[in-house]
Amino acid sequence: MPHPDNVAARPDIGEGWYEALAAEFQAPYFAALKSFLVAERAAHTVYPKARHIFAAFNKTPFEQVRVVLLGQDPYHGPDQAHGLCFSVPPGIPAPPSLQNMFVELERDLSLPRPAHGDLTSWAEQGVLLLNATLTVRASEAGSHQGQGWERFTDAVIRAVSEHHRGVVFLLWGKYAQQKATLIDADRHYILQAPHPSPLSAYRGFIGCGHFSKVNELLVAQGKAAIDWQLP
Repeated sequence: MPHPDNVAARPDIGEGWYEALAAEFQAPYFAALKSFLVAERAAHTVYPKARHIFAAFNKTPFEQVRVVLLGQDPYHGPDQAHGLCFSVPPGIPAPPSLQNMFVELERDLSLPRPAHGDLTSWAEQGVLLLNATLTVRASEAGSHQGQGWERFTDAVIRAVSEHHRGVVFLLWGKYAQQKATLIDADRHYILQAPHPSPLSAYRGFIGCGHFSKVNELLVAQGKAAIDWQLP
């Protein structure tokens, strides 16, 4: 991604995404969001790095979206956030929610727990790993909420809903489940479960079977299953 000063002009997210979201990039709120980010980076540490803000879109081209997994905020600890929800770069310990996702993967599909938490391979198979807010101030969870990112990512969800068919949306936790109203349930599949955080994972996330259900829904449409095993 270009320097934040250029983010409103032409974000580097691929032609398909840019065409689907062009009206958002040209809207006044997005210019205000850009100005907010420039000021934030001048005064604070902001995660992820500027070049990773749109990583989810770069790793999953618009035309290839088959699954959408919705998170809320990027991780706010050092070196954790790299633009893919729930994911951390190689060498960074998996946070608790991601660990619980691996617990469910093992239970659901008998996959061994991976040695790292980098979910890039999922994104490259068409799993859009989308946070509702794409940036955060270091050590301050939720600090960039209400600045325009949610309007933008709501538009992302609507664009996927309107232009695709048969996408599986994974809505884990109450926050993500509020986004169900943006999705055409007659065209797509919506799977809901409690959030995988330690507070709620054992209230229904563990045992939800969503990883196998995603593959069942994709295969039933003649699409390839997701290889959930991390390389």
